[in-house]
Amino acid sequence: MTRPHLSLVALAATTAFALSATSCTLAAGNIQNRAGPTSSGQSAPGSTAPSGSSSAQRLFNQVNSLLTRQYGGLSTVDRVQLGRDYQAKLDAACLPTGAECARETAYPIIEAEIDALKDEHSFFERPDEYQSFVAEATGGSRLQFGVRLAQLDGESRVVTGVIPGSAAADADLRRGDVLKTLGGQPYTYTALRKAKEAGTPVTLGVQRGSGQLDVTLTSRESSTRDLPRLSKVGSVDVISIPTFLAGGGVADRVHELVAQANRERATGIVVDLRGNPGGSLLECDEAASAFVPNFSRLSRSESGDTRTVVSMGTRLEDGRSSDSVSVPAFWTGPLSVVVDKNSASCSEFFAFEIQYAGRGPIVGEATAGVGNTATQVFPLGDAALQLTVINYVKPDGTPYPTSVKPDVAGQDDIQALTQGQDVLLTAAIGALSTAPSATAPSAMQGGTDQNRSNSK
Repeated sequence: MTRPHLSLVALAATTAFALSATSCTLAAGNIQNRAGPTSSGQSAPGSTAPSGSSSAQRLFNQVNSLLTRQYGGLSTVDRVQLGRDYQAKLDAACLPTGAECARETAYPIIEAEIDALKDEHSFFERPDEYQSFVAEATGGSRLQFGVRLAQLDGESRVVTGVIPGSAAADADLRRGDVLKTLGGQPYTYTALRKAKEAGTPVTLGVQRGSGQLDVTLTSRESSTRDLPRLSKVGSVDVISIPTFLAGGGVADRVHELVAQANRERATGIVVDLRGNPGGSLLECDEAASAFVPNFSRLSRSESGDTRTVVSMGTRLEDGRSSDSVSVPAFWTGPLSVVVDKNSASCSEFFAFEIQYAGRGPIVGEATAGVGNTATQVFPLGDAALQLTVINYVKPDGTPYPTSVKPDVAGQDDIQALTQGQDVLLTAAIGALSTAPSATAPSAMQGGTDQNRSNSK
């Protein structure tokens, strides 16, 4: 079956290599302009509107129509008054040019208005940000090296992940490599960004363990698709999920890897969500259902409540099937999940469902703190608005937490990673000894959370 595209879009953090996203989005189907009838030149009530019917005013009107009609988050700010306040700022900015006021004039004013909403999950995306999002959300291509980095000390960076099929993968960059020099000079982020944008070959001096090597690579248009992958530590399988935003296929891949773990008689599974910025709640839910027999929630929006039930790779909304994985699998053995401060949005939903069900320990740091709402992306020409449209509770009214607190606290040691030691992963493998087993669901269960696991 064709899987609808559900995507997470936050661009709260960008690097030369990867985008970070911060809340689950629910816009199904192709990305479309759903701003509604907002293209008129009418300005906010009470405005003298020197911007008139300018392109800046039209964009501002679209944004404020969405704020008043579609917002479903937890902010208590008066959105109508907010629009009036920032209309006055737009009027002032457009005073010199009047009806010719450029669309770009509205960008910083809209950004400030969304900031004033006091909802960190909602924000305005300028055209370059939106273009990058579309590439990542659909598993499309963009100019990149295809490597994720963490800061070590000063300007030095450590490779924490490599996107398959990218320039970095072809150059054999590996997790734990330290970037020390660039073109014979000390490495700087600015120099690397310029090389990426120029598409010129660059030679990186890399420290790998106790050795040194030079790696030459050139940024290129390559796929952002980064599906889950499996590695082994002894008899334990580690399923790394870099993102739930990959143009589909994440949940199917998780179930495939769980089926492989079952066939090969793994003694435990660690799910690695470190650095996972979130993505599609649909993908997240169906992936989690490979480990939790059954779970449910209520989504609350301006239009009312919707009940979601998930089991064995199938997701029901108000009793109707919304999607399912191709070949479901279920893991009954010991499980742990490793997270860090950059595990955000849908990865927080995943970790919470595991924790709420008592399915296995969560190991690592408190997560990013955007795990209780979902957003929708509303394209606005070449820009877009990400807006919170839903907040979540369990059927008994228990709200989803903003952040997931680990059962076993710990932090990554980046210095140790450069020597091939993954401290948090080792802790997560150790935590498997306390993890319970579970009973696989025989069929879709009626709608109460399976919130107790059998003792091992």
